[in-house]
Amino acid sequence: MIIKDLGLTDYAPIFHAMQSFTDTRDDATEDEFWITEHHPVFTQGLAGKSEHILQLSDIPIVPTDRGGQVTYHGPRQLVFYPLLNIKKHRLSPRPLVSLLENTTLKVLKELGIEAYAKPDAPGIYVDHHGESHKISSLGLRIRKGCCYHGLALNVDMDLTPFGYINPCGYQGLKMINVSDLNKNFDFDMIKSRFIEYFTAGFTALVAQSSRRENGNES
Repeated sequence: MIIKDLGLTDYAPIFHAMQSFTDTRDDATEDEFWITEHHPVFTQGLAGKSEHILQLSDIPIVPTDRGGQVTYHGPRQLVFYPLLNIKKHRLSPRPLVSLLENTTLKVLKELGIEAYAKPDAPGIYVDHHGESHKISSLGLRIRKGCCYHGLALNVDMDLTPFGYINPCGYQGLKMINVSDLNKNFDFDMIKSRFIEYFTAGFTALVAQSSRRENGNES
């Protein structure tokens, strides 16, 4: 798997690059894993509704082809894009979603943050002051047997623009940063741990799929 740290980027060119990579790849193309932060942008998923945008601003709104509804990206939010040929690896989307969620949970636990996933609402949540807050959002697209888009983790970003929308289509959904829960976080450590845990988990998934295909799964 090729790891690419893209730094701070505009969303639209990365979105189109993911589409192009997916459309032109074949079974010989190596999987890639992109890490980035985006300049401020709202992205609208395929299920997105205009009424979930509560307040217009100078932040652009970009329609996308991922699952889910509207969300916000901005600096100091880490975004992870796995560009994987899941058909070649004989994987279904569900284990990949679980891997992304479990990777996030492991990174947060290392930071002393107890978090959890919800079966009916993709992403990662924490309880804070007696209320559920979302710390990580997730949305994928499967095309030609390959996945793109991915997961965003709120590390130390300005959360104000989330108030201009119903995040992920949920009215009143509260968002939170890693920095609200652990002031001693290390941005680069979070990035490196996520890569480490995800790539190890994906390798294990592929190996398990191969054993199952060969009838050797114990």
